[in-house]
Amino acid sequence: MIFTADQFFTIIIVIVVADYAINTVIDILNLKKSSAKLPEDLKEIYDEEKYLKAVKYQKANTKFGLLSGFSSVLIMFLVLYFGILGELDSWIRVRFDSVVTQTLAFFGIVYIINDIWNIPWQWYSTFTIEEKFGFNKLTPALFWKDKLKGYLLTALLGGILLSVLILLIMWLGQSFWWIFWLVIVLFMIGANFFYTSWILPLFNKLTPLEDGTLREKILQYGKSVNFPIENIYIMDGSKRSSKANAFFSGFGKRKKIVLFDTLLEKHTDEELVAILAHEVGHYKKKHTISGMISGVVQTGAMLLIMSYMIFNPNLSIALGAEQLSFPVNFIAFGIIYTPVSMILSLFSNFISRKHEFQADKFAANTYNGEELQNALKKLSIDSLSNLKPHKLYVIFHYSHPPLLQRLQAIDKHK
Repeated sequence: MIFTADQFFTIIIVIVVADYAINTVIDILNLKKSSAKLPEDLKEIYDEEKYLKAVKYQKANTKFGLLSGFSSVLIMFLVLYFGILGELDSWIRVRFDSVVTQTLAFFGIVYIINDIWNIPWQWYSTFTIEEKFGFNKLTPALFWKDKLKGYLLTALLGGILLSVLILLIMWLGQSFWWIFWLVIVLFMIGANFFYTSWILPLFNKLTPLEDGTLREKILQYGKSVNFPIENIYIMDGSKRSSKANAFFSGFGKRKKIVLFDTLLEKHTDEELVAILAHEVGHYKKKHTISGMISGVVQTGAMLLIMSYMIFNPNLSIALGAEQLSFPVNFIAFGIIYTPVSMILSLFSNFISRKHEFQADKFAANTYNGEELQNALKKLSIDSLSNLKPHKLYVIFHYSHPPLLQRLQAIDKHK
């Protein structure tokens, strides 16, 4: 079926409004579900004061998200309605000769304007909400330093990938998608291999974990499950936030364990090993590989669908362009793809929550379920997590199961 420019415009507006409405309704349902009184089943986890603080934190973030979300969708609606993207495309065409430079200039301008619009929201979130609830450790100087590094990194990596994409489109026409798919796959693999070596050090300092009881316990556990662990690093996450985290990166001999320094401050050695046992469970259950394969397949499917739409001039005209424009069509396709992306996200979150249960079971069976429960409780309490979110909110937004479900599941394997 061939759509006219007006039909494409209607479809795009409907998708933008529907996506906003769905997410807003889910946020409001989640907000209304919170109770000002400490529920009975949370009394062993939260005290009254901490629970009320968590409720206030969730409400502050939700209300802020509703306001920022409304402002963003309003701006997007005005941009689409008045054909501003098409005006930008026409302005760029008379100033740049090649399709590559036109596309880079277009997205460079859109990126900068969008980021300038978002800075006040990011600033308020960081220096008001996160500061008020005791999480923020970021200084204004570091905020702007991170911004500058982010710009440079986006310009370098984004510019390279975007240039490759445009060149392939010009050279290969509609069949560009599978070559660019291979490029993206190589990029994803490379990013996983070299993230902690090249990218992360631009923003954080990694220090090898010193010899001591914690390192010995980690190495001993690794041997017990036939999972050699050598590269263990501490990251200075506390210079930005008091929230704690841990993750694995890389494959084979290049895999690294990264612990936030905030984890070491708040958890016992046994709890830390239990957290790492959970992460090892992801590797042992092949979750990392299956997740990457899923990402590769989804990326390929998206590029294939895009190849059938990227050359459609009506799509460009729908957003105000006078003729076929690749950058305008990229944005139009991104909006039209939103329902597909939402469905895939629901599926990915479902699989991810299932994998978290499996990793918890692995940690409970191979190390200590009670220590894992203690660690999960501390992580949730310290981050003021919503322990009783609305079911729809979990389905749409949670990649991890709610804490109470995880604790109940671990009880079965202790």
